[in-house]
Amino acid sequence: MLETVSQPLPLALLALCIICFIIIAFLLYKLSKLSTSKSHKTSVKLRSLNQKKQTDVPSDRFEQKADEALRLRHTFQKFVPKQFVDHFAKHGATVLELGHAVEDDVAILFCDIRGFTGLSEKMSPQELMRFLNSYFLRMNDPIHLNSGFIDKFIGDAIMALFDHPDGGDEDKAQDALCAALDLRRALTIYNQHRQNSGYASIDMGIGIHFGPVVLGTVGSDDRMDTTVIGDSVNIAYRLEALAPIYQCDIVVSAQALQQAAQPERFTSRLLDWVKVKGRSNAIEIHEVIAHLPQEQQQLKQSNSALIKQGLGYRFKQNWVQAINCFEQAAKLSPEDHLPRLHILQCQQLAESALPENWDGTVQL
Repeated sequence: MLETVSQPLPLALLALCIICFIIIAFLLYKLSKLSTSKSHKTSVKLRSLNQKKQTDVPSDRFEQKADEALRLRHTFQKFVPKQFVDHFAKHGATVLELGHAVEDDVAILFCDIRGFTGLSEKMSPQELMRFLNSYFLRMNDPIHLNSGFIDKFIGDAIMALFDHPDGGDEDKAQDALCAALDLRRALTIYNQHRQNSGYASIDMGIGIHFGPVVLGTVGSDDRMDTTVIGDSVNIAYRLEALAPIYQCDIVVSAQALQQAAQPERFTSRLLDWVKVKGRSNAIEIHEVIAHLPQEQQQLKQSNSALIKQGLGYRFKQNWVQAINCFEQAAKLSPEDHLPRLHILQCQQLAESALPENWDGTVQL
C-alpha cells in the first residue's frame, strides 16, 4: 500500500488538492474582508443619511412654522388693521390685550351708499355680497393711499381713521380730505364700469370730522374686538347722514377744514349751523366742492356770500331779510338745492315757537 501511495500520480493529485484548498481559503478570506468593508461603508453612509435627515427635519419644520406665522399675520391684519396695532405701539403698548385704550386726535371719515336699502331689495343674497365686495375693493385704495385705514365695515358704510403717525394734526385732516376727493373719483370710474356692464350708477355721501377719540379693545376673554369711540365719531357719522339732506357729496366740519389749513386746495362753501342728534352744541358744516367740474364750483361759489348773509339774518330771527337773501342766491344758481332748503327752514322756523335762548341753529 505504501508503494501505491508513493507512486508519482497520487502524489501529484494530493499536491493539487492542497493548492486548491489554499486558493479557496485565500479567496474566502478576501471575500470576508470585502464584505466587512462594504458593510462598514454602508453603515457609514446610513449614519450620514440619518444625520442629514436629522439636520434637515428641524430646518423644514422651522420654515413651515415661519410660513404659518406669516399667513396668520396676514389673516390677522384683515380683521385688525396693522395701523391700529401700530397706534398702540406708538403709545408704548407692546401687547394687544383686552381693555387697553389710548386717546388721540384723529380725522374720522364715514361714507355710505345712498339708497342702499332699495338697491339691496332688488338683489339676491349672492348678488348683494358680490356687489358690496366689488364696491369696497374700489373704495379701499383711496383711503390707504392717503395714510388712512378702514376701522369698520358697517353694512354698506365704511368708517376710516387718519392718524398720520409721522405727521401732525394738519396732515391728518389733509389726508382725510384728500381721501374723500379720491373716493369720489374712484366712484366715477366704478360707475363707468357698472354702466358698461349694464348696471345702474350708484352714489354715496361722505362725512368728515376732526377731534379726540378713544381707541381701544373691548369684548371678553374669548372674543375681543378693536373699537373707536367718542363724541368725534358720533359727529362724523351724523355729518355723513346730512349729505342727502343738503344734496351734496362731502360734508365736513369747520374743525376739519381749519385743521387742514388749505382752503385753496379744498374748495368749499358754508352749508349751515346745525345740532346733530346726540349733541347739544352747534356745529358749523361746509360742503367740499373741489372734486366737481369747474363750472359747478363757480355756480356754487357764486351764491355762497348770499347764503352766509342769509344765515346771519336767520340767527337774528329776521325771517324776511333771510328769505330775501336765499331767494337771490337761488336766482344766481337755479339748480342749487341749498338756497331752497334754507327758504323752507326759515318758513318753518318763523311759524315755530322758538325758545328765548335759541342760537340760530336747526336741529337735524
